[in-house]
Amino acid sequence: MDVSFIAGTAGSGKSLLTSALKNWYVNRGEDAIAVNLDPGVVDLPYEPDVDIRDRIQLQEVMQDYGLGPNGALILAADLVATKLGEIQDEIDSHRAENVIIDTPGQTELFAFRESGEFIVNELRADSKLLLFLVDPLLASSPSNFLSLALLSASVGLRLNIPKITVLTKRDIARDGVKRISEWSRDTKVFEDALAGMKDGEQYTLYSELFRSIRRLSSGADLYPVSSITQEGLIALVGEMSRIARGGEEFTE
Repeated sequence: MDVSFIAGTAGSGKSLLTSALKNWYVNRGEDAIAVNLDPGVVDLPYEPDVDIRDRIQLQEVMQDYGLGPNGALILAADLVATKLGEIQDEIDSHRAENVIIDTPGQTELFAFRESGEFIVNELRADSKLLLFLVDPLLASSPSNFLSLALLSASVGLRLNIPKITVLTKRDIARDGVKRISEWSRDTKVFEDALAGMKDGEQYTLYSELFRSIRRLSSGADLYPVSSITQEGLIALVGEMSRIARGGEEFTE
């Protein structure tokens, strides 16, 4: 069983990619399930095969503990870990080859709390992979892109499993996706984009941070995809398969 955790900032397209990946596998005759781990989500673009909301309801957490929405979200995220045994049993009952896990919209609730690390470490699977989603509409400037690259690296270090960085919304932000992809591949292109900065110390800091991230990521590529048109999905799934198989080449 191969498990992929989908993480990223709010609005980056986690649920849409979860749906697209499940459909991609199913349409090719492979067993796949979608797991929702966000107890606060209202609407989803897919029908979860395993849904944490069957066990934890945000409104009930607010009422039972006398919390507001933000406090309830934090507590609910921690309570998810207490249900891991039940979640594991339900996942196992599907006997699926591929498990796509849609994590909470606020990525810090999953990535930086002990409960998220516990879930990633303790969930039984043959392979585990993190897909960190970058929204090109947020990463439109060099400074924003660098901030998201830092977040991606930080989440990867925190969860300590193989990671792929996915650039979403390829269908609606084509120019932005092209520009960001060029930044990610070529340090000089990124530094040229920074050249307009008036503050020399800030330029040096950004440049050094970017070079450090590239060294940390070992030159890992961004994977531009569209969950709507499925552009780039074959390349992404191929890389997911390669990592899950320990480096074996993917064949469609």
